[in-house]
Amino acid sequence: MDVIWVVLIAILALIIGVALGFFIARKYMMNYLKKNPPINEQMLRTLMMQMGQKPSQKKINQMMRAMNNQADK
Repeated sequence: MDVIWVVLIAILALIIGVALGFFIARKYMMNYLKKNPPINEQMLRTLMMQMGQKPSQKKINQMMRAMNNQADK
């Protein structure tokens, strides 16, 4: 009977640990990506130039706002 309790407690602790680790890692990555966005204005300007478009500051600002709004959702 004691072995069953030990196994149940171990399984419960494992499940709680995995769930807690997932949420902590998710929160850490969300904060990291908010502080260090994967793309900035210079990268966006270079990308548009490679696609053959002449990037205006208005268009770059519009695209950055759209990407930030998408990231916030």
